[in-house]
Amino acid sequence: MFGMGFTEILMIAVVAIIFLGPDKLPSAMVKVARFIKGVKSALTEAKSAIDKEVQISQLKEEALSYKEKLEEATNELKGFKNFNQMGVDEAIEKIANSTPPQQSATQVEPKQSQEILLKRREESRDV
Repeated sequence: MFGMGFTEILMIAVVAIIFLGPDKLPSAMVKVARFIKGVKSALTEAKSAIDKEVQISQLKEEALSYKEKLEEATNELKGFKNFNQMGVDEAIEKIANSTPPQQSATQVEPKQSQEILLKRREESRDV
């Protein structure tokens, strides 16, 4: 534990018994254990925060690389002459000349009055 041998731990225990006495030693050991537990949890939280930051930075780098590739592709496409007009005029003419699809009407049943619904409910309760 922490690079200490059995004899070193025994010496620390003897010194603690001498200075703290048998009355205060148990409470002091509890306080030391809580302190060590708090340090461990703080280190674990710090490690997870650092891992998250590293992961976020990797995601940012990946997103920037995709952005660069996309910009290269758009610049490459801008190099073509009449790129935006290729087939666009023809598609616009087809859309303008086409007729809209005819909608078929569906028959809707008339809404039943409240009286009919109440009578049906009363009849079903009576049965």
